[in-house]
Amino acid sequence: MSKAPLLGQVKTRLAKGIGAAEATRFFRTTSQTMLRRMARDPRWQLLLALSPDRAVHDQGIWPAGIPRIAQGGGDLGARMGRLMRDLPPGPVVMIGGDIPAIQPHHIASAFKALGRADVVFGPAEDGGYWLVGLKRLPRVPDIFADVRWSSPHALADTLANVKRAGLRHEMLQTLPDIDTAEDYWRWRKP
Repeated sequence: MSKAPLLGQVKTRLAKGIGAAEATRFFRTTSQTMLRRMARDPRWQLLLALSPDRAVHDQGIWPAGIPRIAQGGGDLGARMGRLMRDLPPGPVVMIGGDIPAIQPHHIASAFKALGRADVVFGPAEDGGYWLVGLKRLPRVPDIFADVRWSSPHALADTLANVKRAGLRHEMLQTLPDIDTAEDYWRWRKP
């Protein structure tokens, strides 16, 4: 899942500390690098879900050969829930476009975990998550309702929904995401 990398439209919390141009450059570079890295792996099919919906038609921004679909309207939970329901049958793993440390082995671990659990999370250091995956069989559970997005409660809120639904979950490795200037400078440090 990604936003179109437009100046002033992405990484707004990060932009407050490093400027909108640098935040946009970071997002564009990180997401394009990650897409190329993940698209080369034959173990899964990569699909790019974009916001705003018109970004599906933007040429030149996204690496060629990666299918694109619109996320649709609503908050992040509504968009993720809709994609989980509407995609073809089988397990689905969703990641964001702004996690520089993500590697193909993380995605492979998520699909492997879905062989044992109904839901898998890649927790982020800030209380959110960089990955969520669902087995989606025999049904697609609604685990994204009433989540406080962009807060340190996002993972806890989603886990509460998972537990209420009686689903089994597994956790992957915790990775940093880059949302603030402090995150950015820590990531850039050699």
